[in-house]
Amino acid sequence: MAPGHVAYGLQAQYGLPVTADTVVAWERGLLAPDSRELAALAGVLWCSPGELLGTPQSLREHRLARALGAEDVARRVGMDPASYRRMEDGNRWRGNERQTAALAEALSLTPRELLTATGRDGELAELLRSAATTRWQAYVRPVAKMLPLPRQRLEAALQRLHTDYHARMAATSSWGASAGSGESGRDFLDRIADHFWALASG
Repeated sequence: MAPGHVAYGLQAQYGLPVTADTVVAWERGLLAPDSRELAALAGVLWCSPGELLGTPQSLREHRLARALGAEDVARRVGMDPASYRRMEDGNRWRGNERQTAALAEALSLTPRELLTATGRDGELAELLRSAATTRWQAYVRPVAKMLPLPRQRLEAALQRLHTDYHARMAATSSWGASAGSGESGRDFLDRIADHFWALASG
C-alpha cells in the first residue's frame, strides 16, 4: 500500500492527521508512531502491532506488540500508571520482586526477554560476577528481584557459577599452571551471563 493510501486510511478511519511524508518517515525509521498511531496503522494494514514492530526489545515495544495500554499493564503489576509510564519511557524498571513477576506475566516475557526489556543486562552481569568470585548466597535475593525464576533453580545456577569459576582459578594457582592460565577465569567472567542463562534455562 502506498504511503498516501496509508495516510488517507489513518485519517478516514481513525481521524489521525498523518501525512504521507510521516508514513515514509515511519517506514525509514526516522520517526516512530506513538501508541495510538501504531494501533491505527495496524488496523489500516490489517495486521497486529507486533508484526509492525519486528522483535520487541523495550517495555514499550513489548506492550504495544500485545496491544495493551500502559494503564492496563500498570494495573496488572500493581503500580501507579504515571510511575509505570516513567519507567517505560526511561526503559529502566524499578519494580519490586512481585511487580517484576507480574510484569513478566502481563507481557508474556521469558526471564531473558524481561531482563533486556527492563534495561538490566549489565546490572545482572555485575551481580553474577560478584556471586562467582565471592559468596554466591549473598546474591540470591538481588538476582531474584530482577528475574522471576524458581528460587531453587536460581540458587543452583549461582552455586554452579561460583564452583566453576573457582575451579578455573584453582587450576591457575597449581604448580604446573602456565602464565596465561588466568585467562580461563577472566574469559569465564566476561561471558558470565551466557553461562548463567545456560544453567538457569534448564
